[in-house]
Amino acid sequence: MAIPTNIVEGTGQQSGKEFGRFLSIAIKSTSELEYHVLFAHRTRAISRNDFESLVAQLTEVRKMLYSLRDRVITTPRLTRTNVPT
Repeated sequence: MAIPTNIVEGTGQQSGKEFGRFLSIAIKSTSELEYHVLFAHRTRAISRNDFESLVAQLTEVRKMLYSLRDRVITTPRLTRTNVPT
């Protein structure tokens, strides 16, 4: 739950830099989740196929978060005062 929660919390921030900070936290949470998946595999709570699938999905999510963070940091955020009319 930490990954989407940090993304949502970041959307309420005033600047792209602040939002980017929350996206960085979400990226770190993917590493934490990857550890949990690895632990589940090592303790035989999940199969090798499930482990490989989950790690692949985590890798894709991590790539998407890196791309989003880079874009958010470099793109000016629209606020109520600079929304085009």
